Amino acid sequence: MKQRLSLLLSLALLAAVFQPIPAEAKLDPSDEYILLVGGPALLHWENFRREEHRHDRWWGNFVRAARIRIEQLKKATNEEINITLMVYKPGYLTRAYEDDDPLISYIESVRDKFGVRLVWFSSTGELVNYINRGQNRSKMKISGFEYYGHSNKYCFVFDYSNEILGASKCFLHQSQLSQFDRKAFARGSYCKSWGCHSGESFSAAFRKATGRKMIGAVGKTDYSEVWKQTLPFISPGGRWTS
Repeated sequence: MKQRLSLLLSLALLAAVFQPIPAEAKLDPSDEYILLVGGPALLHWENFRREEHRHDRWWGNFVRAARIRIEQLKKATNEEINITLMVYKPGYLTRAYEDDDPLISYIESVRDKFGVRLVWFSSTGELVNYINRGQNRSKMKISGFEYYGHSNKYCFVFDYSNEILGASKCFLHQSQLSQFDRKAFARGSYCKSWGCHSGESFSAAFRKATGRKMIGAVGKTDYSEVWKQTLPFISPGGRWTS
């Protein structure tokens, strides 16, 4: 059993090193590819958990994963892609205060290094507004939409365990997806959630609301190897689905 689990983990890590853009994805250079990034937990709250349940310790798990993806997308398109890094700012402000580290500057350095657009958001309303009207959506559609952060089967949870232990005050629930303008997304847009459990309900709701399929996880995703330039991967027993 241990050998089988080890093999499965090795295969998952190998697949996570590079995620090619599917052939069916339509990436018009004039469109926009959005990488949505949620906030980290506070160590203050994580330290209340049992050791085996502590998982969100490094502030940069989600930002680093998005950074890896930026590099992949730039390489795959020969730099001909408009990428927007959209980040939940309050979570990084509180974690920066806790760590006494200039995390906002670190995130801005990703923007500067790769020449991407950085958009901060502080509420679900701001997120929805940007999706619908942040760019001239009659000319610049969303060709890609990926999420890096905490989630459950019904929600993207942007401030999970940041303000309240084990809970979130800022989230995108599947019932709110109807607020998205279907016309904002390009035909053939590539959408994926790298959060836990999204494939168990949220992905189907996303497709119903936007007309675009979203790849999501059945089970948990693991960010423990992102510091090795590896994208998150499915934990043993899980799978990707759309």
